[in-house]
Amino acid sequence: MKLISKFEDGDHIDSQFLVSSVARCVSNNGRPYLNLTLQDSSGTIAGKRWDIEPRDEEILSAGSVVSLAGDVLDYKGTLQFKITAVRELDQSLVDITRFALPCPVKPEILIGKLDNYLGSLKEGPLKRLVTALIADNRESYTTHPAAVKNHHNCLNGLLYHSIRMADLSVQISSLYPKLDRDLLLCGCLVHDIGKIEELSGPITTHYTDEGKLLGHIVIGDAMIAEKAKELGIEKDESVLCLRHMVLSHHGKPEFGSPVRPMTREAYALSVIDDFDAKMDVLDKALYGLEPDSWTQRIYAMDDGYFFKPNIK
Repeated sequence: MKLISKFEDGDHIDSQFLVSSVARCVSNNGRPYLNLTLQDSSGTIAGKRWDIEPRDEEILSAGSVVSLAGDVLDYKGTLQFKITAVRELDQSLVDITRFALPCPVKPEILIGKLDNYLGSLKEGPLKRLVTALIADNRESYTTHPAAVKNHHNCLNGLLYHSIRMADLSVQISSLYPKLDRDLLLCGCLVHDIGKIEELSGPITTHYTDEGKLLGHIVIGDAMIAEKAKELGIEKDESVLCLRHMVLSHHGKPEFGSPVRPMTREAYALSVIDDFDAKMDVLDKALYGLEPDSWTQRIYAMDDGYFFKPNIK
């Protein structure tokens, strides 16, 4: 079975896919069609079902695994899957986790690093707060993805993203000792904790109503504020700085942050977050490419193309 990551323009495919999302649309000539996101363990691809048959919308429901045949086409530099045949599968016989995007690092390794980082924090309000917050939400924190698509949108993706950022923060703090190592580390560990409420879960991930209405930045700040009040440390300066870091980690209001970074640690966090997210986007785009070739257009990277040099 050819995986999505290996699809090429002109391929004819007959395989099973997880329907990650589906929307009924109308073409310019008034014909209805279905716009889908199809997924396997290697990635996702946009699917189009132009000639809708009576039961297509029932079979092609979000969260279901279906058997599809069709053709891979290049549309404006991006591959699409034109669906020509739809076959229903017995969902009780399908292991849906086989179609989830796997984490590049084993979860037990990431969890071990998480516990080591928490144990390395100096005793005080910050350690109490972050340790308690993660403990209260440990199952979701360690299994959720970090996004619906784009970066770290895999099983354990939130943990993977947070630990990669924590690794960077420790290295950067050693190079720039005026940075508060513990504050920056804590910011990396909990900056996206609101995503456990913003996103539905690790399989067929979608935005919750709370996620759409509030967003993970506001949700995460509220979680921190509530836990700090419960612990009686809501007035501590380190807690205030941590909340500022969470609120400003997207860098600019146009990117979703209510405030801009106004401390060293907040600025460092925003840069680390942006860097790690974009490296993950590029890793996926460049995966499987032959040297001396170009990626498809990458929306998350300013809609640009990237080159894979042949350097040994």
